[in-house]
Amino acid sequence: MSAGQRTENGVRPWVRAALRCGTVLAAAALSLPLATAAYAAPTPAPTVTVAAGADPLADAKTTLGPMLDRLHQLYQEAEAATEQYNAAVAQQAAQQAQVTDLRARVASQQAAVNAGVDIAAQLAAAQYRSGRASDLADFMLAENPYQAVVIAQLLDAAGRSQKAFLDRLKSDRATLVELQAQAEQALIRTTALATQQEAAKTAVAQRLAAVEDMVGSLTGAQRSELEALERQQADEAQLAFLASGALGKGERTPSTAGRKAVAWALKQLGKDYVWGGDGPDVFDCSGLTSQAWLAAGKPIPRTSQEQWAQLKHVPLNQIRPGDLVVYFGGATHIGMYIGGGLIVQAPHTGDVVKVSKIGAMPILGAVRPDPDSVADDQGGDWKVPQVTVGASRIAPAKPTTLPPRPTQPTPAKPTPPPATGTGTPSGTGTPSGSGTPSGGGTPSGSGTPSGSGTPTGSGTPSASAGTTGSASRTASAPASGTPSAQ
Repeated sequence: MSAGQRTENGVRPWVRAALRCGTVLAAAALSLPLATAAYAAPTPAPTVTVAAGADPLADAKTTLGPMLDRLHQLYQEAEAATEQYNAAVAQQAAQQAQVTDLRARVASQQAAVNAGVDIAAQLAAAQYRSGRASDLADFMLAENPYQAVVIAQLLDAAGRSQKAFLDRLKSDRATLVELQAQAEQALIRTTALATQQEAAKTAVAQRLAAVEDMVGSLTGAQRSELEALERQQADEAQLAFLASGALGKGERTPSTAGRKAVAWALKQLGKDYVWGGDGPDVFDCSGLTSQAWLAAGKPIPRTSQEQWAQLKHVPLNQIRPGDLVVYFGGATHIGMYIGGGLIVQAPHTGDVVKVSKIGAMPILGAVRPDPDSVADDQGGDWKVPQVTVGASRIAPAKPTTLPPRPTQPTPAKPTPPPATGTGTPSGTGTPSGSGTPSGGGTPSGSGTPSGSGTPTGSGTPSASAGTTGSASRTASAPASGTPSAQ
């Protein structure tokens, strides 16, 4: 075989034959069905993918969302009860001050009437003896300046005419009776307010007990999830509020007092929330705002409802630092605006004074404690304080900051029926006692009948009329804000 026969286009004939055979075999193999393997390959685990914008707290919303809603409701109910307690305390303090004033006026008026009666007696005796009243100057000796002035007037009237004197004495008696009636009514109102205060205290205890039971039943993981869910809800609410444009644009300058109120409130950051607390170490929501403005030289009402009712309302787009932001339909919560869409507040039991986002809760409106004060332009443009927004906090309250849990009344045992007798009542059938009023027949200041069932006394309220110290706070929420042991 020549060299030309051995190669064709550089490839030997036997090589081409081998390639053709390989191609045929490969095609045949591809046309045959695949054989089943003895062991199936393991199925790969599905890949978990999260779509853009997915909610990582979706499961928590489903399982814990209703629980968070219920917890918020309990917080609101507890704070509403706290504000009712605060209102009762403030009203009782004012009423007790009125009682004290009326008692002093009754005492002075009683002294004037007594002096007038004495003068009338002496006048009658002097006229009987000599027919003139010039010797009555001795009656100018009185125990206090007020009595001296009254007696001088009476003597002057007596010197002019007996009729004028008697008219003055009659007027003094009428004034005394009126003051006695006012003192009696004030005492009744004070007693009613004391009862109202105790009822409000019981309501606070019930609400806080419900909060503590719910929070105490949560695991640590559940609290963390609830706090994360609460933080997400607050962020979403804040974004929606700011997007609405309700807050307006730019930072407005506070008044001079507003600057002081904000600075004072921010110094309280980290202090415990305690129901009924108004400083110096613990606060509730209105305790913080009222004390901040008091420190700034502007006393305002104690409760959030009264602050909303009595202070001047301002539009949210005109709000300035120092103004107060009121929340929920019943005005049961309040905080202080500090600029930048932020407030400083005392949130609820188990939490502390902190900075929060203004739109995190439903806003009722805003009020200004000093509407007549102009912006403090001399103090410079307002710069939002460099403070950290407080984290969501769901935790049990300190036991020392809680009122005693209300006790369930013990059911009374039924009274057995009287033993069967002869059917004839014992005794003479005549009521015991004389049934005749002792003394002057006029009720005393306490209005409580004596043992015989008939009022005693001269008609003048005594100095010990039963409400001493009733205006003070009950043991759970003293003015200092530190609850005493119960």
